[in-house]
Amino acid sequence: MSTRVDVEEIQTTKGEKLLSLVLAVFLLIGGVWVYVKIDDAVRTTSPPDFSYRGTPEEQAAVNELRSAQAQLSRAQVAAANARDNLELKREAYRTALEAHRAEAARLGVAYDNARRRYARTRQEVGEARAEVARAQPAANDAQRHIAQVQSGRFHNRELLAFALRLLWVIANLLFGYWLLARLRRQGSRYYPVGIAFVGYAVVLAFVMAADYLTDYFDPLDLGPLVLSLVGIVLTLLAFVALQRYLAKRIPGRRVRRRECPFCGYPVRDNTHCEGCGRDVLAPCARCDQPRRVGAAHCGACGAA
Repeated sequence: MSTRVDVEEIQTTKGEKLLSLVLAVFLLIGGVWVYVKIDDAVRTTSPPDFSYRGTPEEQAAVNELRSAQAQLSRAQVAAANARDNLELKREAYRTALEAHRAEAARLGVAYDNARRRYARTRQEVGEARAEVARAQPAANDAQRHIAQVQSGRFHNRELLAFALRLLWVIANLLFGYWLLARLRRQGSRYYPVGIAFVGYAVVLAFVMAADYLTDYFDPLDLGPLVLSLVGIVLTLLAFVALQRYLAKRIPGRRVRRRECPFCGYPVRDNTHCEGCGRDVLAPCARCDQPRRVGAAHCGACGAA
């Protein structure tokens, strides 16, 4: 005699529920650890490549801009020093003139030289700024192209990590739903283990969705959407399978509860259901004795 019972008929104890929750937590710890290590492994095996420095023409444009900027910086420093020297010479010349000193003429010549030197440095600053402005467009274009190439290589590495993480999450979801369905078909008392694994896989999917929603938008922003669609499809398939399973099991469960196998209305000693009017007793195909519709075996001869 079989002692197997339907999963829905099993009363799960509080201890089993607690162990299922604990199992889901430990699974989540390990799953998130693998999720993080996937990115670390990709970084190790495929580090970011920023070695691209552009074509010779682009390098020349960037170097020309840097040289012009360095020249401008030197010209500005020289102009600042010339201005300070001019102020000192002017004050010395003014003091000598007010005191009617003999060195006033010599200080005047020094002041004139300082003024001409300051004017010359200001002119050099203007020329250096013009040179920077001339070299800026070509250098900007070169730097933009170099940055695009480097970011493209970096993006490829991130895309690889994303794909591996997505495969990890989907594999966990598929295995969780498969395990749940298998334990359900077997009527196993370990059914809560399947529920714990599915719960862990769903939380792991939420972790990935939150991770990429906050970090990536183009083109990896489609990742959470793909994950969501996969999860929705798998859940709907599991729901359909559950409904088919229940459609097969519900009539037998209702018979055991002395209910109509069609509508669930309580059945007494009548041959017809008082709820839907259908036959609830029919002749057995083997012994012709009255047999409850929906019963797994005949009560008279035991035929299936």
